[in-house]
Amino acid sequence: MTTLVKQRVKVADEVWVATALLHRKYQDRFDFSIEEIMESARQMWRESTAPLRPGFYVHVIQHCVANRPPNPGRYRMLVETASGRRRLFRPGDYYDPAREGAKTTPKREDLPYGHNGLLSWYRDWCSVAATKAHEHDPLLALRGSGKQLWADEHADEYVRRLREGWE
Repeated sequence: MTTLVKQRVKVADEVWVATALLHRKYQDRFDFSIEEIMESARQMWRESTAPLRPGFYVHVIQHCVANRPPNPGRYRMLVETASGRRRLFRPGDYYDPAREGAKTTPKREDLPYGHNGLLSWYRDWCSVAATKAHEHDPLLALRGSGKQLWADEHADEYVRRLREGWE
């Protein structure tokens, strides 16, 4: 019975769901190995020993990977973080320009039964990741530092005072 449902799910959508399930389960992890994504898909269908559909591996390796040249698939569902490592694509991630406008998530109606909540989870995950990126960016972290140095005078006056006597 799961095989019939499985055949209606696009391989790219299956890759996205398998990766999203890993991110949701292991919230402290940044990325996953290709084998972990493949195992997640096997577990999703409860067919651990059954082979994945033809094309699943190449979708994880190439077709769904936003920062690789399209060949021929041009989805933007995953990002290659290092050799053999992937995570879900997020708005703001670099992608090959030839993938502009390509699909980044499954449509709600194309998700396998029982996984409709993943799209809401994904929106929240992207939002939290964007906030954390700003908190951990070393340049953005400097924002406001040193303001006590010129708290009583205009910044231009402070710089002018520091430069007095320079020749």
